Amino acid sequence: MDGEADAVQGTHLQEIRRGSVVLASLIACRTPKYGYGLLTTLADVGIVTEANTLYPLLRRLEGQGLLTSTWRTDDPRPRKYYETTALGTETAERLHTEWLALGAGYDDLRKADA
Repeated sequence: MDGEADAVQGTHLQEIRRGSVVLASLIACRTPKYGYGLLTTLADVGIVTEANTLYPLLRRLEGQGLLTSTWRTDDPRPRKYYETTALGTETAERLHTEWLALGAGYDDLRKADA
């Protein structure tokens, strides 16, 4: 594959991953997670993202009312923990349903053209 094809495909893969990180974060934060812990949790299940992508996303989701955050200062190092709100849980369910429907649609398209 040439460099141009790699660049084009890389852009599209990044777009797919960006959307999936929203859903994954909402699901993972059903129990409180701090930023680096969330990065690790996501990476452990194959959803690799960069810190410079995740931290602004967490702030945006919090601003939208999908996550709430609290500082924990009882640990040796203070950490900001994020947790999914009721609206975040509802949104995650809707996104998951849509994700499954899209996946089924893609599978149907691939089978139809085979």
